[in-house]
Amino acid sequence: MCLARVTQEVGYEANNVFDEFKYEVLRRDAKKKGHYKKLGFDIVSLFPAHNPIVFRYRMGKKLCKIVHTIKVLVAEMNAFGFTPMQEAPASKQWRNTDSIIIDPEKDIVNRSRNKQKKKIVNILVDQASDRDLIVLPIVGMGGLGKTTFAQLVYNDPEIKVYFQLQRWCCVSDDFDIAKIASNICQTNEMDREKALQNLQKELGGKRCFVVFDDVWNEDADKWEKLKTCLKHGAKGSAILMTTRKLKVAHIMKMCIDDSHNLGKLHKVFLKEILENRAFCLQKPNDVEPELSEVVELILDRCVGSPLASKAFGSMLSIKTSMKEWRDILTRSNTCNEDTLHVLKLSYDDLPSHLKQCFAFCAVFPKDYEIDVEILIQLWMAHDLIPLKKGELLERVGREIFD
Repeated sequence: MCLARVTQEVGYEANNVFDEFKYEVLRRDAKKKGHYKKLGFDIVSLFPAHNPIVFRYRMGKKLCKIVHTIKVLVAEMNAFGFTPMQEAPASKQWRNTDSIIIDPEKDIVNRSRNKQKKKIVNILVDQASDRDLIVLPIVGMGGLGKTTFAQLVYNDPEIKVYFQLQRWCCVSDDFDIAKIASNICQTNEMDREKALQNLQKELGGKRCFVVFDDVWNEDADKWEKLKTCLKHGAKGSAILMTTRKLKVAHIMKMCIDDSHNLGKLHKVFLKEILENRAFCLQKPNDVEPELSEVVELILDRCVGSPLASKAFGSMLSIKTSMKEWRDILTRSNTCNEDTLHVLKLSYDDLPSHLKQCFAFCAVFPKDYEIDVEILIQLWMAHDLIPLKKGELLERVGREIFD
């Protein structure tokens, strides 16, 4: 049997053992709460496997078998000359944002956030003109469109005229001062001191506008060092920051009393976004009344999130029957203000082989930039790509990835 198949099977066996442990924890918890008392007899006497001693013995044998199989696999890998590779450092490339708006629904978002955008532009251009440096945090839950909103502000004509230097910097959770400084200076300097010196020179005497997008760092000392350099810009310079965490906003604030909370998107605009995705081939006026009713109910599940409405719209665009639409509605009952619950519906909607391929990507570290061809080869090696008559596995793998 090939190594890949044995590896896959021992992985399944290990998962089964973990499931048994989880079940045993739940069973013992239920027993403690007296859920077995109604039966009127001792369930342990009828089911010896539930005896703690028997359970430990049985699970110990299973674990020993799994460990032995893994040792054999390692020995065979060594015999073949396979050598473990050092994990590559996490790359942030896929997660990087920039100032260019490519959102198909940008016009809808622009109309929906126009008043808020004008308010922010007014603060940055008018109210901040007599201050050395203003820091304005934009706070909101994931999926509200903070990045798109920041892009709208960044590209506003008034901003472009007023500020002499504009820079967009995607921070994410990798808060490296040297990288951030080099990003603003548009250099590749990795030495921290040199990068900060370059930043001071770059900003010196210029009215600057810098956007820090997707900020997670709560280290006040790091922020203070960076802000000390950013103060070298001319009077009226400004920082616009997007974050999900109010604590980050409090750390960053310097010259303004309140952060700007990005509110939920109005249902009217959510409907436009959803219908753009779901009915891309027909006008909303042509939609059947029954479908319109389901749309209204689904919009209630979006909890004001543009990302949620996009996810629902994309899912519904490939559904051709009322039953399928109502199934989506029924499954969305568990959604709350956590947008991940909405996105999980998209995962649940995948066929089983696609779920396996998607879940396999968890073997890569967070933010790792995955090479598509290598990923497909790994899918093939683990027998995750179903055979299609007359088609190459590589081609099927590409279809799965797309």
